[in-house]
Amino acid sequence: MTCADQQDIDARIQTYYGEVFDEHVRLTTRSAQGPLEFQRTQEIIRAHVPGGRVLDIGGGAGIHSRALMDAGYEVEMIDPVVRHVEQAQEAGVRASVGDARELEHADQSFDAAILLGPLYHLASREDRLRALREAARVVRAGGVVLAAGLSRYVAFGAASLGRPVPTPIPGEWAALIADGTPGSQLRFPAGYFHTAEELEDEVADAGLDVLEVVGVEGPAGLFLEQAGEVSAEVRDAALAIARAASALPAIRDQSAHLIAVAHVPA
Repeated sequence: MTCADQQDIDARIQTYYGEVFDEHVRLTTRSAQGPLEFQRTQEIIRAHVPGGRVLDIGGGAGIHSRALMDAGYEVEMIDPVVRHVEQAQEAGVRASVGDARELEHADQSFDAAILLGPLYHLASREDRLRALREAARVVRAGGVVLAAGLSRYVAFGAASLGRPVPTPIPGEWAALIADGTPGSQLRFPAGYFHTAEELEDEVADAGLDVLEVVGVEGPAGLFLEQAGEVSAEVRDAALAIARAASALPAIRDQSAHLIAVAHVPA
């Protein structure tokens, strides 16, 4: 992808999140998948970051920041979308407009950084590495960086399953599964879709020591996205499966979101 493509994605991000899509309800009430994603993400963060000062990079409407603050963490959030920053501020989060590729924070000023959105909105590997290196720069030696990617295989399933398979296979389908390139008709302003192995490699190439890459929602997350109202028993079962399958190769890629957990080297 070219620089012009990224400029287009950046503009689409502003329109999509600022005018079209409410990120706040995605994690709360839009579907049963959102609360599962939220709970699992919080579990992963808290398992690796016991406390301290956290920078939430691309923190959306501040849902994760607010939850961490309520648990005793000191949190600062940045996001490129003004609407998100205003929503987070209304929730009491210290939030400002910022770009993951160029942080304005001092070196080693946080105990941890979380990037739960920036990587999958950046088309080029160079930009993704730049964001990861910026996160590592502002975290102290030995601190933690958690970085999320969107699963390529879930994206391919969303594009290809439940419909007749064209002959020949569309070139955009091939580009998605082979290279992680989003299709041109996708309304969501995606820049890239990862495999778990690629996410691990990128985080390592940014100079971080990778501990693990885990799936967030598990294989049942897609069902919850489509099912509407479900019983507490179904939600509990989906959560149990997500926890049990989170680190299994290939199975973890059936989660819509992947998270790499890494340490900043001494």
